[in-house]
Amino acid sequence: MSEIRILDVRTLVPAERHRRIFVTYEGLAVGDTFELVNDHDPKPLYYQFDAEHHGAFSWRYLEQGPEVWRVEIGRVGPT
Repeated sequence: MSEIRILDVRTLVPAERHRRIFVTYEGLAVGDTFELVNDHDPKPLYYQFDAEHHGAFSWRYLEQGPEVWRVEIGRVGPT
């Protein structure tokens, strides 16, 4: 059983959040996931993933607000 990776970006300044999320994603092996914890719906991030990694990522909401959003993001193929 693999360790659950959690990236809580709520304490980061907004300008740093997407960079940190994509660095975490790039560090995943195919089949690995991490859990993103955010203070708002990261739907714009989904669209950025889809534009940059179309077909190579998974996205599953675990919790949808109103105060905390948790999303499981995975690498399902090469980009």
